[in-house]
Amino acid sequence: MKGGWVYIMTNKHDTTLYTGVTSNLMKRVLQHKKGIFPGSFTDQFLCHKLAWFGFYNTIVEAIAMEKRIKHWRRAWKDELIEKLNPDWKDMSEDWYHERDLEK
Repeated sequence: MKGGWVYIMTNKHDTTLYTGVTSNLMKRVLQHKKGIFPGSFTDQFLCHKLAWFGFYNTIVEAIAMEKRIKHWRRAWKDELIEKLNPDWKDMSEDWYHERDLEK
């Protein structure tokens, strides 16, 4: 069984957070950035910035962690992000070329 990624996306001003799970982090983040799913939460709230991610050995572990994080208070999520990414930068900013981001 292959592992999985739990990740948190945010908007430009870091006011809205979205927690997700995937087996292919680079592909999933690109989908969020390109707005592949019109009307989705990340599309509506413009959550195109990767604030945090973590890898888990199995997708089952990743899904369990995603569910835990979704029930956390905002302050706990902020603390998780700031341990890995204290400046709240887009952790995927160097992953793609401009052509990748074209719709």
